[in-house]
Amino acid sequence: MAYDEDLANRIRELVATEAGVTEQRMFGGLAFLINGNMSVSASGQGGLLLRVDPAETDALLSKPHAEPFEMRGRVMQGWLRVDPAGLGTKRQLERWVARGVAYARSLRRKR
Repeated sequence: MAYDEDLANRIRELVATEAGVTEQRMFGGLAFLINGNMSVSASGQGGLLLRVDPAETDALLSKPHAEPFEMRGRVMQGWLRVDPAGLGTKRQLERWVARGVAYARSLRRKR
């Protein structure tokens, strides 16, 4: 499945004024990096892939439409999937994108 172009464009609009944003294809989707660190991605499996503070992962999983991100059968702390049903409004998407951007910005700049 290809990533959702409409979702990618909606994310692009939200991060347009952020400094240090680049786009890169990864995990089958289109990722938005802040200073080289992934923040959010229009996932190739649908919805949003999001990077968060690992200490907040469990609490965020209680939010509607949030699911754990699994890689090779292993749940990854600090990563979430958000189902498309939880991204229907600009406000819903803004909240998740802001969280991903804030966490990526807190990390050391890559290269």
